[in-house]
Amino acid sequence: MIKKISYAKLVTAILFGWYFLGCAMDAQGWHFIDNFDLIIHEAGHFIFIFFGQFIQILGGSLTQILVPFIFAGYFFLRRDYFSTSLLLMFVGYNIVNVSVYVGDSILMQLPLLGGDYVIHDWNYLLTNTHLLKYTQLLSSTAWGLGVFIIITGIVLGLRFAVREKKEVDFI
Repeated sequence: MIKKISYAKLVTAILFGWYFLGCAMDAQGWHFIDNFDLIIHEAGHFIFIFFGQFIQILGGSLTQILVPFIFAGYFFLRRDYFSTSLLLMFVGYNIVNVSVYVGDSILMQLPLLGGDYVIHDWNYLLTNTHLLKYTQLLSSTAWGLGVFIIITGIVLGLRFAVREKKEVDFI
């Protein structure tokens, strides 16, 4: 088998990996992609409004992770593994992004839409599940999982930028 490198895919995988890994390493900062994540997160609260307050509040972070995961699944089923790898990086970053929100559940210093009079999702969720004392562990675990998924996406993206050519044209 002959290996064929798609330089466009290789550069794309490197750029996506650099961007998402860079955002994960500066998780406390605000990044361009966070504008889209915020819209997806807030839409999740609306989507889950009919399932009770707990699920509605969880729905923001859940939707933020599920949306790119569903698209990754779509491309995976279509056997477009390169696109799947790029979306895995997005899934991983969204988990990192949620980890910051989880980590803020005790101090509650992040600016929230609606100001001081809105519920802090993760303070509410962890308080009601009696897990608030595990905030740091949960946040760190989510961050580590997110970074692992980003790195997995990078490795797969680089792998799928190099493909095997089954037939060789001699003409």
